[in-house]
Amino acid sequence: MRKVLIVGAGQSGLQLALSLLNHDYDVTVMSARTPEEIRSGKVMSTQCMFHSALQHERDHQLNLWENETVKVEGLGVSIAGPDSSRVLDWFGPLEQYAQSVDQRVKMAGWLELVEDRGGKVVIHGVTTSDLAPLAKLYDLVVIAAGKGELVQLFDRIPERSPYTEPQRALSLAYVHGLEPRPEHPDKAAVRFNIIPGVGELFMIPAYTLSGNCDILFFEGIPGGPLDCWNDRPSPQQHLDRILSLMKQFLPWEYERSKNAVLTDEKATLAGGYTPVVRNAVGKLSSGTLVLGMADVVVANDPITGQGSNNASHCAASYLDSILERGDKPFDADWMTAAFEKYWEYAQHVTTWTNAMLQPPPPHVLQIIGAAGENPAVATRFANGFSDPTDFQHWFFDPAKAEKYLAEA
Repeated sequence: MRKVLIVGAGQSGLQLALSLLNHDYDVTVMSARTPEEIRSGKVMSTQCMFHSALQHERDHQLNLWENETVKVEGLGVSIAGPDSSRVLDWFGPLEQYAQSVDQRVKMAGWLELVEDRGGKVVIHGVTTSDLAPLAKLYDLVVIAAGKGELVQLFDRIPERSPYTEPQRALSLAYVHGLEPRPEHPDKAAVRFNIIPGVGELFMIPAYTLSGNCDILFFEGIPGGPLDCWNDRPSPQQHLDRILSLMKQFLPWEYERSKNAVLTDEKATLAGGYTPVVRNAVGKLSSGTLVLGMADVVVANDPITGQGSNNASHCAASYLDSILERGDKPFDADWMTAAFEKYWEYAQHVTTWTNAMLQPPPPHVLQIIGAAGENPAVATRFANGFSDPTDFQHWFFDPAKAEKYLAEA
């Protein structure tokens, strides 16, 4: 039985661990926190997982909260004018529903599930010096902890990483008490509100420790009015500031959010990070090679909501590569090949995300405008969140966009 050590207890690491256990691998997961510490801690992220990623969870019986979690049935886009009026608004239905489960709920539950299904869980923060002697005990070591010292094992790839600093100031709050969007009161949807030159607000129906809720998530252009979190406000002050910014820039969303209350005292978060693509092969001081996955090697800004989706696809791709390897050694060539197989998918997400961080070119403005008049365009854009590889065929290139819009 081949032995695999996975360092990190997030979406990618735990999904890979649990799927490997289904194939009778000897799996150990190292987590810096216990399940109870995760549940009682601060929110860790936003997330909205679309059909293709959710299916990976279903395939391995990991969809523990699917029945109680609100079903996201579409994506809505609004654009604010200079006077804070709504100058464009449309809704695109999803062919298959999406869902968002608070990572405090999911990761705590999955960590317990690893042990229930015969895996080993070690609660210990890991440094590179800790890892060197441990790694020799395993056939494969996977680094799935996207933050901290271990990331430094993996070199940035400049030609795949156009940015050297954060492109958005991020802030969020999990809340109860939002009213339905009057344009589609019977359909829960991710709302993507664009404030040109200022940033974006995402409103994401989700499931948290206290049941179904909504996530209010601002992405602010650095130096602008949404980049205002360095004073580390208290949770209630954080929510009050989010609501004040909504009232100023997006009054139609404020009106249905003004009575919102935090889901719990640790339901706010602020920060930012630099989008980056790294080499997937790291080397410890002992000479042992380790494989990076998901956010360790491909970290995109959350403006396209693909972080958890990427992590799920990475875990599924790495699972296939590991199973195909059989009893052969997990050497550097294999690690590189495993990453490049995943990159065939992830490159489209990275291209799309990096493009969305820039002011939209004319052909993208034409697409967004056309979606307000043609439901087929809105539907295709919305469903690209589940399959971002589709955007290469009509969204990125002006000539392809012109051809598609003419046909549509």
